[in-house]
Formats: sequence, C-alpha cells, structure tokens
Amino acid sequence: MASTEDKAASKESPSSWKDSIYNPRTGELLGRTAGSWALILLFYLVFYCFLAGMFALTMWVMLLTLDDYVPKYRDRIPSPGLAIRPNSLDISFNRSDPQKYSQYVRNLESFLQRYNDTEQEGNTDCSPGEYTLREEGEGLSQKACRFRRALLSFCSGLSDTNFGYHEGKPCVLLKMNRIIGLKPSGDPYINCTVKVKTKIRAFHENYVEPLVAVKLLFTKEDYNKELAVECKVNGSNLLNNDDRDKFLGRITFRIKVVE
Repeated sequence: MASTEDKAASKESPSSWKDSIYNPRTGELLGRTAGSWALILLFYLVFYCFLAGMFALTMWVMLLTLDDYVPKYRDRIPSPGLAIRPNSLDISFNRSDPQKYSQYVRNLESFLQRYNDTEQEGNTDCSPGEYTLREEGEGLSQKACRFRRALLSFCSGLSDTNFGYHEGKPCVLLKMNRIIGLKPSGDPYINCTVKVKTKIRAFHENYVEPLVAVKLLFTKEDYNKELAVECKVNGSNLLNNDDRDKFLGRITFRIKVVE
C-alpha cells in the first residue's frame, strides 16, 4: 500500500509543474519575474540595434568608395568576350519553311529595336576608330555613341525583314562585351572561319562599331551540312586563344541550312 507521504507528493506534482510555467505567488513566468524579462529584452534590443547600426555604417562607408558608372575592381576581365544573336549556338532551319526560321528572325528583330533611329536620337555621333571618353564628375549626363541599325546594311532587317534566312544566306550579329576603360591597340576586326574543309564566305559590316553583321553566303554545296563557324577578334592585343574560356575574344557556333 502507498504511504501517506507518497499520496501527498502525487497531489503536489501537478501544482509544481504549473508553477514552473507561471508561479502566482512570486509572479514569475518561466522562472523570471517581469523585471527580469524586461531587462533581458532591453539587452537584446540594444545589442541587435548596435549590430544593425554597425552593418549600416559599414555599408555606407563602402558605398562611398563606389562609382555610379565604373566598377571598382576590373582586373579579372582583361579582354572582352563575344556574344551572338540570334541567341543560340546551334542554328538549324529549313529555308523553304518560314516556321523553321521565324524564331531566329524574331530574335534579331527584337534585339535591334534598341538600334532604331527613334531610340538613337539622344545619343552622340562619334568618329569611327576614335575613343570617346566620358566626362568625369557627379551628376553629369553620360554620353553614348549613336549606332543606327541601317549601318548593318543587308543584315539590318530594314531592306530584308527575313535577314537572309529565306534565301539560305542567314545573318548573325556579333558584339563584344563592354569593358569600361578598354583601349585595345591596333585595328581590331572580327574574322569568321569554318572549322571544316568547306568553302564559305563571310560578309562583315562596320567592324569598328558596337555591332558586327556577318552574312553567311552559303552555296548549294553547303546546304544540309552542320558547319561549325568560329569568329575571333584579330588585329589587336585582345586575347582570343585562351583554352580556359571559349568565349574570350571568340565565339563558336554551329549552323545547318536545309534546302
């Protein structure tokens, strides 16, 4: 039989468990009085406000060292890479079926919208082959050279809205990635070659401007073949043969035209 002391202890245990959460006699909640809880909350409030202030001060000081137009560190990208439009490294289409090449035409037309005369009116005429430096000083309006899409001739999409895809002589647009402060020596130009033993001619338009139009003048012997075309920036000190980066100063894409 259970003793009197055991019965009394069993009756007191629920009360002791409740008192550990809230003790009405001492006014403690989870073992702390209201004053103790107020002090610890005040401590953490001041502590986290101090951390937030230190973070904000650090960010403010760091932002003072940054320029709105020029990145602070530019030593890891010594030479520009090449980009291609249409935005695909594997181009394949049937020149007799507009549905097969319409995606490439739409991509080129959408990309060239920024080069329309209405978009270029606010830019400045720059002399080809000469560097145009931006003016220093905060609040000055930065200049940009005007580049009209009509300079791309047959690949502008103005005289030929299909960019040559309907005749099996497609246009691709190449551009170098922008690197602020880059002044390459020599006379840079872009040269495109086929990496197989097949004759092909490339038409380069206005290579000294921001865009280079390449019209691939295929013949019947080139149709129904997948050709690998490599374009490189030559004629300057810009890198184009780094095996670790296949887009540094060059780009390779595959193209197949089905007759």
